[in-house]
Amino acid sequence: MDGTAGDVTAYITSRDLDPAKMPAHVAIIMDGNGRWATSRGKNRLLGHTQGYHTLKQIVYESNRLGLTCITVYAFSTENWRRSGEEVGGLMALMLGAMQAEIEELIQTGIRVRVSGRLTELPADLREELQSATTRTEHLPGLIFNLAINYGGRAEVVDAVRAICKKVADGVLSEEDVTEGLIHDHLYSPDLPDPDLLIRTAGELRLSNFLLWETAYSEIYVTPVCWPDFDPDTLVQAIADFQKRTRKFGTVVEETIP
Repeated sequence: MDGTAGDVTAYITSRDLDPAKMPAHVAIIMDGNGRWATSRGKNRLLGHTQGYHTLKQIVYESNRLGLTCITVYAFSTENWRRSGEEVGGLMALMLGAMQAEIEELIQTGIRVRVSGRLTELPADLREELQSATTRTEHLPGLIFNLAINYGGRAEVVDAVRAICKKVADGVLSEEDVTEGLIHDHLYSPDLPDPDLLIRTAGELRLSNFLLWETAYSEIYVTPVCWPDFDPDTLVQAIADFQKRTRKFGTVVEETIP
């Protein structure tokens, strides 16, 4: 994170936010890149390129705000169904972006993490992501978690498979299987569940993103397409989050003035 805790608090306050009510983990469904481009008569890949520049702004703003983690939906398990041109362009864009940004991420103290079925990615992209994870794992700042070749159902399936193997091997028994055990076998069990889930471009669905982890996340939907999302829009989403009363399934008595 940039500067001292006092610097972060001062920055949060300067953005008209309450430092005591900041979300620790923000998850983002970065939707609308293709629509943004086609509405301008451009190729969809131009929208993804602009989306990359937006993501860079949001990562550094999140770090300045002292967030613990952001998880962004970069490429889903379903996105392989898109055209070969678009999929190839996305893989090349992600590779080039990580190569271009890794040194600045390191200098800023940001940790790179990746969630998903990485073995199915192109070898050069997989190696670059693994290198970035290793080079940044000791850094003290924001955790920047990229969900790539990620699906919420696939994540649960992979967790169940790993648990079933341990039961078959005699390491675990059926009675050992609890919500906590399943959580411990997810892709990133050490990360806190998202406090806030942001979706851009106005769609009202989860799209197979963090299905287990977002059970009690607050959801904020904006009509803004991802390429037009900016730090001010992020702050608006957090300000809305700070007005919420989180119940986690319990009854919370609200004081009537």
